Amino acid sequence: MTPRCPYDDPTGPTIQLKVLRKPATDQANRIGSVVVNPGGPGASGVEIAGTYAGYGLTGTVNRQFDFVGFDPRGVNASVPEIRCQTDAERDATRATTQRTRTPEEIAAADAAAEQIALGCAAMSGSAQGLDGATFLAGVGTRNAAKDMDVLRSALGDRQLTYIGWSYGTSIGTEYARLFPGNVRALILDGAIDPNEDAAQSSISQAEGFQQTFDDFATWCAEQAECPLGTDPAQATAAYQALVRPLLDTPRPLADGRVITFGDATIGTITALYSESLWKQLASALTALRSGDGTELMALADTYLGRDANGHYSNSQDAFLAIGCIDGSRSLDPASAQQMAEKAAAAAPFVDSGDPPAAVKGPCDFWPVAPTPLDPVDGVPGLPQILVISTTHDPATPYEAGVNLAKALDARLLTVDGSSHTAFLSAGNKCVNEIGTRYLVDLTLPADGTTC
Repeated sequence: MTPRCPYDDPTGPTIQLKVLRKPATDQANRIGSVVVNPGGPGASGVEIAGTYAGYGLTGTVNRQFDFVGFDPRGVNASVPEIRCQTDAERDATRATTQRTRTPEEIAAADAAAEQIALGCAAMSGSAQGLDGATFLAGVGTRNAAKDMDVLRSALGDRQLTYIGWSYGTSIGTEYARLFPGNVRALILDGAIDPNEDAAQSSISQAEGFQQTFDDFATWCAEQAECPLGTDPAQATAAYQALVRPLLDTPRPLADGRVITFGDATIGTITALYSESLWKQLASALTALRSGDGTELMALADTYLGRDANGHYSNSQDAFLAIGCIDGSRSLDPASAQQMAEKAAAAAPFVDSGDPPAAVKGPCDFWPVAPTPLDPVDGVPGLPQILVISTTHDPATPYEAGVNLAKALDARLLTVDGSSHTAFLSAGNKCVNEIGTRYLVDLTLPADGTTC
């Protein structure tokens, strides 16, 4: 698919979006297409559509709907791609631990962030001869929603049927705001609150991961062996005793790399996204206790998109770039310091012990100005849609779903659990049946329904 980039210049350059479609299995009763996005930002809709279809995870949705995934502009197989570092540079960044104990260390962390931003501008679109800053200015969620309406038209659907997970809810929300009359059905699962500022969202997410870490610790303590001990109240201290030594002494791995405190943290957070990964996390922490960080590093590699050959997908580059365009820039120094302290207090299990500091990020050095999304307070003409929110979702806290449902006057389905998102996940029959029924015949669950 080839939409305009940017939309306000019809004679300007175009971009190519990768699309994958699995036709409905019951063509005689086909309703249309259902477009999906797994979130990120930076995750591939093409890959999730292929995975779900290939492993039969589409449930009965694919019976009457073509199952369609697309890679948003800059993501995965779409062209041009967002790219900020070479594989070797990404490995080197991961092997370096940024500290905040002195002004010199804080300055070094700021300088590293600036180099990443410069790399994004230099590498993104370079293969197509495009100016990186010009390309990066157009990769935000607003344009992704416009692209999705072009896709809807190209698929031949009068109205859009869509499933968005995690950040995919932001694309769905923006689509609803821009094109309410083109909406047939939206499922927004693992919602992002469109009216919460980025700083507060980061604190809420930190609180969510701490809550899920505590849930994991409670589960772990009930197993035959737990690397964090038998008292969940002491689990944070036990975890810190395992990973904090990596701050000063990263542990060598068999492949020649080292696992740092940062990689250990990322690996742990990766496993907290789903209860199905808790056994793997317990095993990885047990191995780390014995001196082997291989399993925990593998979890971090999964999150960061590094394959067995050492090549990185551009998922984290896209995550950064889209967030920089959608979000606002730095707070004033005093407010930024206050937010750093609040974030550290919100998730003590990942506290390094270094003083919280208002370290700058790549967005503070971004080559183009942001274009933040508009707040949402009701959308005239939007049919009632379905928002799904999980009580102990670590990445997108439950209240974000509550707030999104209020903002869009949507029906809220509550899921009791500790995983990130729920619809079409294996084993959640209640959610899958309710969501599929809504997609097929537009029947919403009763108010207050919980799975």
